[in-house]
Amino acid sequence: MNMETNSSTSSRAPAVAESQRAGSPGGAPGWRRFKALIVFTAVLLLIFSWPLLKLVLFAAHSELYSHILLIPFISGYLVWLKRGQIDWQPGPNRGMAWLPFVIGALVLAAYAVAVRKGWSPEKPDSLAVMTFSFLCFLLGVGLLFAGSKLLRAIAFPVGFLFFSVPFPVALRDGLETFLQRGSTDVAYVFLRMSGMPVLLTGTQFQLPSFSLNVAPECSGIHSSLVLIITSLLAAYLFLKKPLNRWLLVLAVIPLALLRNGFRIFTIAQLCVHIGPQMIDSPIHRRGGPVFFVLSLVPLFLLLVYLGKSELRKEQAKTVPVKE
Repeated sequence: MNMETNSSTSSRAPAVAESQRAGSPGGAPGWRRFKALIVFTAVLLLIFSWPLLKLVLFAAHSELYSHILLIPFISGYLVWLKRGQIDWQPGPNRGMAWLPFVIGALVLAAYAVAVRKGWSPEKPDSLAVMTFSFLCFLLGVGLLFAGSKLLRAIAFPVGFLFFSVPFPVALRDGLETFLQRGSTDVAYVFLRMSGMPVLLTGTQFQLPSFSLNVAPECSGIHSSLVLIITSLLAAYLFLKKPLNRWLLVLAVIPLALLRNGFRIFTIAQLCVHIGPQMIDSPIHRRGGPVFFVLSLVPLFLLLVYLGKSELRKEQAKTVPVKE
């Protein structure tokens, strides 16, 4: 009996030892792929170090893009939150890795051709190209060494990194125009509802003894962008159903227009009832954060409502049906 037990134990020993060697950091193929992932990421950071440094400096001195400095840290924190749910054993997907590599290379090539033909890009344009290409190459490296299974588990944090790409100038101007005109129309409705005589021509209000023009700088694009980012994070962290997540994020568009329209309405009322000097008051020059906080209230209420509706449906599924 003892001899059989010893024989059995000795026969299993090589298999156990082999398993331990396979799982050790020095010999596991998965660990080698992770080391390659780290090395190639470091090389990629080195290649793009100059445009990334310019991006950091640009964001540090820009009101519109100040959020960029926080994006990598937020993405890292979101990955850390899911660390217990992620299978860290890499499974490389070389078949899909070529796609982001090709996209990044094509964007760089198109940019080089446009510059060679005489295009003089503004700083946001060049930084948008470089940052987008860097993130495409980074995604390709991730697919090449970590695989699609691992990246799917952290898809939102990875996608969230693309908020560090500045808007190209044409896109920024288009968004500003949309928000400028939309906010103007909302403010006009508020003014008419209040009973104030008003004439709207384009983006200029003719009020009693006062004329107010809504400039592109008053579009509220920065606070609207921050509101979108906030809604995305809230939807990801607190909601489960895709439909509810989309409802929360899409609600930001009318909410942003209502917020900025109400701000214009408030300034117009102050200028008419107190005096034109209110156009230079703190509520106009530095009142943006106040109205932004106010816009968070309906967003929070919608989040609570959607969260409670999901909870009620989950509880209804777990309640046993009486026969």
